Amino acid sequence: MTSSASEATELGSRIAALMPQAKADLTELVAIPSVADPRQYPPEECTRAAQWVADAFTRAGLRDVHLAETPDGSHAVLGHRPPPPGAPTVLLYCHYDVQPPLDDTAWNSPPFTLTERADGRWYGRGTADCKGNIVMHLTALRALGEDVPVGLKFVAEGSEEQGTGGLEAYVGQHPEQFLADALLVCDTGNAEVGTGTATITLRGLANLVVTVRTLEGEVHSGMFGGPAPDALAALIQMLSTLRDPVTGSTRVNGLVCDGTWEGAGYPEDRFRADAGVLDGVSLTGTGTVADRLWARPAVTVLGIDCPPVVGSAAAVPATARARVSLRVPPGTDADFAREALKRHLTEAAPWGAKVTVEPEGTGSPFRAATDGPAYTALGTAMQEVYGEPLAFLGQGGSIPLCNVLASAFPRAEIILMGVEEPRCLIHAPDESVDPTEIEHMAHVEALFLREFASTRSRRSR
Repeated sequence: MTSSASEATELGSRIAALMPQAKADLTELVAIPSVADPRQYPPEECTRAAQWVADAFTRAGLRDVHLAETPDGSHAVLGHRPPPPGAPTVLLYCHYDVQPPLDDTAWNSPPFTLTERADGRWYGRGTADCKGNIVMHLTALRALGEDVPVGLKFVAEGSEEQGTGGLEAYVGQHPEQFLADALLVCDTGNAEVGTGTATITLRGLANLVVTVRTLEGEVHSGMFGGPAPDALAALIQMLSTLRDPVTGSTRVNGLVCDGTWEGAGYPEDRFRADAGVLDGVSLTGTGTVADRLWARPAVTVLGIDCPPVVGSAAAVPATARARVSLRVPPGTDADFAREALKRHLTEAAPWGAKVTVEPEGTGSPFRAATDGPAYTALGTAMQEVYGEPLAFLGQGGSIPLCNVLASAFPRAEIILMGVEEPRCLIHAPDESVDPTEIEHMAHVEALFLREFASTRSRRSR
């Protein structure tokens, strides 16, 4: 066994011995309902979670760990560790706020109580997204102890799930606090348990609300139905043009909708199981599942305002509206995509119906450059821990912070990784994490920090 392999094995043993502490940490964190929405939970819960993170990372060896208020009122937890002479600096990112549990009755165990079930997974809100990644960072740092070969900067965000942009604005105001050679954005995960993966693309987001009006007010469907234009029918017809009638592929005039994905694939049977597609129901679109997820626009009708079935009257609807979401692949400008969606829907309105569109916010897509020393170091670490080459995948969700960091630090390498994988059911009832992913990804992170320092040192000679 080579000395580097022996060191990796020793580090892995240290991390394995730390897993009871990792479970205890995650149990405490999950018990704090840190939902950053004061309409649902007291803001003090987020402050309590932030202080827990600050205390834990102080004990793990970071300096000047403190809570910094961001422009949206949330608190980011910031800390650092100076680099050894000539060593690079790595930023470690995570977020401590979580999604609300949604329907408590849909959970098979209390959402804010970490519960280990017979399948070995740990259940609870935030176990994966993103408190599991907080514990991953902690475990890696504890395993390294004082032998941290790089400088560290640390940030735990407090309002990521609400999308209110507090940390993005704070980065713009204080960029020097985040400057690093490599940025580990740990809010994603592996393609599946046991497959070491980096997320290299993120789809952007373009949302709008479209309202259709056809009458001054509702009229009796018996007296006027037929010639009286039905606003809901008009809206349904407009929305139907956003999908191919046979394949269900997204189609928005002016957008390229046939891109292809060149990274790791996503087998259709696994996707069907992960997404809970009912037996006999076809997937929509053409091409591979990965093409449709990570390389093409994807439209979703998020909600419709119209008369409900129970309580509806025999009347022709005069007004109807819908909230429409468009996920945007890398290579497409999100603002351009939103304008294309607006124009498509307006032009699709039948019968001269009056259409108004209220644009919502956009989020730009992201693509990481993978040819630098940080990705080389990550590939080595993933190979050591998982026994196979680093895989690349995309992700349908948006992380606006990535574009902010890329703009502020164009020379820094951005790596998206973490403990989340499809079975985690993030944002849904019964969210869970596989504890072996916390163990293995903590091992990857610790090895990465060592290898990145060594790689940078070799390149500078």
